[in-house]
Amino acid sequence: MAAQEPGRDCPLCPRLVATRQALRVEHPDWHNAPVPAFGPLGARLLIVGLAPGRNGANRTGRPFTGDGAGELLYPKLLQHGFARGTYRADPNDGLELVDCRISNAARCLPPENKPTPREVATCCGTFLVHEIAAMQNLVTVLALGRIAHDAVSRVLGCKPLPTFGHAAVHAIGARTLVDSYHCSRYNLNTGRLTPAMFDDAMERVKATL
Repeated sequence: MAAQEPGRDCPLCPRLVATRQALRVEHPDWHNAPVPAFGPLGARLLIVGLAPGRNGANRTGRPFTGDGAGELLYPKLLQHGFARGTYRADPNDGLELVDCRISNAARCLPPENKPTPREVATCCGTFLVHEIAAMQNLVTVLALGRIAHDAVSRVLGCKPLPTFGHAAVHAIGARTLVDSYHCSRYNLNTGRLTPAMFDDAMERVKATL
């Protein structure tokens, strides 16, 4: 089964379409389109973030590539054995994910990095649900932030939604959901998330695998 990816001109969320079209005029050399997932469909681990960053994935076309969040995420994936190669903040850097895939709750750049609940529900109900269904070996989902946590919980059919908490582990049917604060530059700068805290979440992930 193949994952269903949004087309370059996905029309489902008018506000995100308007943002995309404006940036295509301003920066015609950027990706400026829905950002596809990165990594093998056969992976046991799926990492779900919030949405592409303006100067990160929206520019480069690869999740968490080119912004502050990727500067923590990818070195940690290398450290914990979920990637190989060298991360250079460039989608052509040759970095490969190992037993890991990365996606987002919303595939398009939202204004102020804040997708609306309807935008998240539309994107997850159209794309993330099929992506998870296509990952036949999926064991664990690492949700980066509460919005991703809620989105994944809904896709997995969890009622009521489990409570989000950093490094919390939730069994949902045959799969496990692990939470982490989002590895955004803001969270890192404010100390809400530290590299050691992210290591803790990654150790919880590895224990479930």
